[in-house]
Amino acid sequence: MKAHDGMYIDGEWRPAAGADAIAVVNPADEQVIGHVPAGTAEDVDAAVRAARRAFPAWAATPPAERAARIATLRDVLVARKDEIAETVTAELGSPLKFSQAVHVGMPIAVAGSYAELAASYAFEEKVGNSTVYLEPVGVVGAITPWNYPLHQIVAKVAPALAAGCTVVLKPAEDTPLTAQLFAEAVHEAGLPAGVFNLVTGLGPVAGQALAAHDDVDLVSFTGSTAVGRQIGATAGAAVKRVALELGGKSANVILPSADLARAVNVGVANVMSNSGQTCSAWTRMLVHRSQYDEAVALATEAAAKYGERIGPVVSAKQQQRVRGYIEKGIAEGARLVAGGPEVTREQGYFVSPTVLADVTPEMTVAQEEIFGPVLSILRYEDEEDALRIANGTVYGLAGAVWAGEEGEAVAFARRLDTGQVDINGGRFNPRAPFGGYKQSGVGRELGSHGLAEYLQTKSLQF
Repeated sequence: MKAHDGMYIDGEWRPAAGADAIAVVNPADEQVIGHVPAGTAEDVDAAVRAARRAFPAWAATPPAERAARIATLRDVLVARKDEIAETVTAELGSPLKFSQAVHVGMPIAVAGSYAELAASYAFEEKVGNSTVYLEPVGVVGAITPWNYPLHQIVAKVAPALAAGCTVVLKPAEDTPLTAQLFAEAVHEAGLPAGVFNLVTGLGPVAGQALAAHDDVDLVSFTGSTAVGRQIGATAGAAVKRVALELGGKSANVILPSADLARAVNVGVANVMSNSGQTCSAWTRMLVHRSQYDEAVALATEAAAKYGERIGPVVSAKQQQRVRGYIEKGIAEGARLVAGGPEVTREQGYFVSPTVLADVTPEMTVAQEEIFGPVLSILRYEDEEDALRIANGTVYGLAGAVWAGEEGEAVAFARRLDTGQVDINGGRFNPRAPFGGYKQSGVGRELGSHGLAEYLQTKSLQF
C-alpha cells in the first residue's frame, strides 16, 4: 500500500499539524518502505474532539445497527486480506503464510465475534425493582503494539464500537501502515465520521498526549509493563478508566504423565511463532528431572527446524535486546543447546531460534520478558516445585499444562496465577477472555468480557 501522509480524523484524511515523519522499515532487508506523519498533541486533540462530537449519536445507535456496521467492516477486511497480509509482512517481517493465517485470519474472526455479540448482548436487565443499563464509557484512547498490528487494533476497536464508544487509535510506530489500512477499511465500511480516528506518532509524544487528554474517558493499552505503569499513573491521576494488557513470562508445564514429545514440539513451535514476539508465548518450559535430558534433546532438534522458517524481529533495537538476553543467560550459567546470539545473516534483524538448558528460576532469562525466539528449559523436582517455579515471576498472563489425563492438567492449571492456560494444546478461542494476573495487566480482551471493559453501569429503581 501507499502510505498516507495525513491523519484519519472525523471521517477524512487530513494533513498533520507538524512536518515530522516516521520512517517505516522492512526488518527483513532494512529498507525504508514508507513514511507516516509523527503526530503531535495538536493532532491528538483534533481526533479526540472529533470522537467526542460523534459519541452521542453513535451511543444512541441501536445495537443491531452497530452490529451490522462491524459486520460490514469485517467483510471489508476479508476482501482486502491479501493486501493486509502483504503489508504486515513488509513492516513486521513475519512470513507471508503466517501473516495470512494469523495476522489477518485472527482479527477477522474477532471482528466477526463482536458483530455477533453486539447484536445479542444484554445491554439492560431487570434486577428486582430495578432496571440496570450497561452504557458506553465514552471516548476511548486505544494504544496498540507492533507485534500483532491488526489483531491488537481489532481487539480494542471492535468491542469499543460494539459498546457504543468512539475511538482514537495511536498505533505502534513500527507498524503504522497496517493501521492506515484499517482506517481505509473503516471508511469503506461506512462508519459515521468521528466514530473512529487514527493518529500516527511516537509513544512519548502522541501516545502520552492521548493518555493524558482530559476528554478521553478510557485508555486501552497493550505493551510493556513499564509503559503500562506510566499510563496507569496518568489515568489514575485523572480518575480515568484503564484497560492494560502488559507483559508475560509464561510457563509451559509438562507433567510426567504427558506425551513428552508432543508437549515439547508444540511448546517450541509456540515460542518460535511470530519470531517469539508474543506476550503470551510459553518461554519457560518446565520438565520433571526424570525426563529433562530427553526434553532438552527434543527441543534442540525441534528448534533446528525453524532456522529458515521464522522471520526477523521487528527492529535493530529489538534484535540487540534479544541477543543481549541470550548473552546474559549464558553468562549466568545457562547452557546453549541451539541458536545463540551471533548474527548469522548479513541483512535483516534476524535472531537464531535459541534454546537455553540448565536454566534456574532466578536467572534473568527465567524472570524477564525477552520477546524473541528464545526458549528456557527448567528442571523441577515434583509438582509443588513446578508450581512454585511457574508462579515465581511478577507476570501472570498465559501458560500451558500437559498431562496424560485432562483432569490432572486442569487441577494443576487451577493453581496457576495466570489469566489463560492451554490444556494439552488447547486451541485459540476468540470469545474467551484474554488478560493477566499480577503485573500482566488490568482487565480483559476478547468475547463478552472484552466488551464489558467499554461499558459502565447505571441502575434505575422503581
